[in-house]
Amino acid sequence: MTDQPAEAAAGSGFRGAWHGDGPPPAIPRPGLLGWCLVATRGFGIISVLLIGVILILPLRWSERLFTGPRRPLTGPWVQGVCRICLWIMGLRCDRVGQPIRGPGAVVANHSSWLDIFVLNAAMPVFFVSKSEVAGWPGINILTRVTDTHFVTRDPKLARAQALEFAARTRAGHRLLFFPEGTSTDGRRVLPFKPTLFQGFLDPALPDALAIQPMTAVYQAPPGADPRFYGWWGDMALGPHLLAVLARPRQGRVTVHLHPPIPVAGQTRKTLSAKAEAAVRAGFD
Repeated sequence: MTDQPAEAAAGSGFRGAWHGDGPPPAIPRPGLLGWCLVATRGFGIISVLLIGVILILPLRWSERLFTGPRRPLTGPWVQGVCRICLWIMGLRCDRVGQPIRGPGAVVANHSSWLDIFVLNAAMPVFFVSKSEVAGWPGINILTRVTDTHFVTRDPKLARAQALEFAARTRAGHRLLFFPEGTSTDGRRVLPFKPTLFQGFLDPALPDALAIQPMTAVYQAPPGADPRFYGWWGDMALGPHLLAVLARPRQGRVTVHLHPPIPVAGQTRKTLSAKAEAAVRAGFD
């Protein structure tokens, strides 16, 4: 990686929010049935997350003792927790394609806070996020126990962050980046930022490194706005989360795992173009 991985990690949320072509759909207020669903689904999801966090700690200790930096237990554990949460929510998640084998990273489109559950349910991944998220109450606990890779937009820390990225890749971690740099309404893919892909060309990374594009395509519940699951612009998290939990009949999401793109012989622009084309193809 060059000495600018923090700049390259703009795909992790450093760019300004996308506001779309018009105002987002009105978020419906839950009715009586909706509040009952919010209570039951919310309680179930929070319980699963708490149990998952508590039990991941001894698993992480076992990994450190027997496998060092690799995550053969906690990666699939988080994947299972996310699948259970989606099941409680009522959102069906289907996967098309197979996860990458060998050293690599993942790039995906970004539509919603739901991506945290959906993309983890599709395959064990470790999200890349801006360092500010590490201080968010509640979220900071989840990001720490799930080994989120934090980046800081500070040139003085650039090389150290590059080496950390390389070390985690060599350990088999699938770091997931959002090259769009922001979330959308879930109906489109924004242009990828080639700067991000410069980080995959560092000589410290494994020679056989490949990038796997991933597309998450959300299908709204019957009768709902097609953008129902999208969360973007200035939309408040709380009302959107309640609206999703309160929906009696949910839609579905299909995650397409595209063939990996070998990094060898590529430039950041060719990598970006190929990855973007693959992610866009998931909407066809």
